[in-house]
Amino acid sequence: MTIPGEQSLSLLQEIADWGNTTTIILHGGCVFEFKGDFPKGSLAEGFYNLKGKKGFEGHLNLSKVKNIRFQDKQHRGKQSYALVFNDQDDTCIFKIFVGRTSKGELIEHQVKRFKELQAEYSQPQ
Repeated sequence: MTIPGEQSLSLLQEIADWGNTTTIILHGGCVFEFKGDFPKGSLAEGFYNLKGKKGFEGHLNLSKVKNIRFQDKQHRGKQSYALVFNDQDDTCIFKIFVGRTSKGELIEHQVKRFKELQAEYSQPQ
């Protein structure tokens, strides 16, 4: 299921309260991965500016996000859930995965909220 990129801000603000997640950033054939709380941000000068507590910071140009896809699939034999932020060419800019415990189990309250959001956005507006 895909939703409009205009929903980016509200989703990112919510995810900042989820706790430990995994963020994957794809750029120039490279893959960068951050495990930890997705940082809270604020809007300024056309960007959503992330200010992390433990090293994860950045500036997101949300106008570049054309759509967001709810990804629900197996990865290396385990169920995974992610929000995939795509550009106008439907190319992934970054992904935010539901987090896992130290034992590799999905964090249940995040899975629950992911599924609630998926159901909420699938309802006719």
